[in-house]
Amino acid sequence: MAATLRQVGPTDQNATTAEIDKQLSDDLIESLIDASLGARQNSYSPYSKFPVGAALLAHDGTVITGCNVENVSYGLTVCAERTAVCRAVVKGHRKFKAIVITAEMGDRFVGPCGVCRQTLAEFGLDWEVYLSMPNKQYMKTTVGRLLPDSFSPEWVTLGNPA
Repeated sequence: MAATLRQVGPTDQNATTAEIDKQLSDDLIESLIDASLGARQNSYSPYSKFPVGAALLAHDGTVITGCNVENVSYGLTVCAERTAVCRAVVKGHRKFKAIVITAEMGDRFVGPCGVCRQTLAEFGLDWEVYLSMPNKQYMKTTVGRLLPDSFSPEWVTLGNPA
């Protein structure tokens, strides 16, 4: 039986940053989840056995995918979100509408690690983040909700004090 797209709202046990309002259509969200699931299949995760996929929607509608790539020296592992962002930057993209991150941890949504949250914040706080399970159940939040009071490029004066 094929997975059915289903949005989840905030709960006390999970999805505490979830929001119901979203800018993307259900069809677009489902296509991004499918792209993220496809990227997840290419994950190189021989140590954790925890594959993660991401699909990044650039402002112009381009979809760029990424998966986690582990390393025996764990600190060198690159998460799916950062892989997608790096691939997007190589292609000249700097503005994003949304990212879908797909992972599986029982009935819990898996959010980005702190490094990935900061990487996403580098490109703005107001774009959408969809955390998805392989069964296409998802929650929607934003970069700003995942990283409140974040350190952002606007804070950096590069020697020009305010």
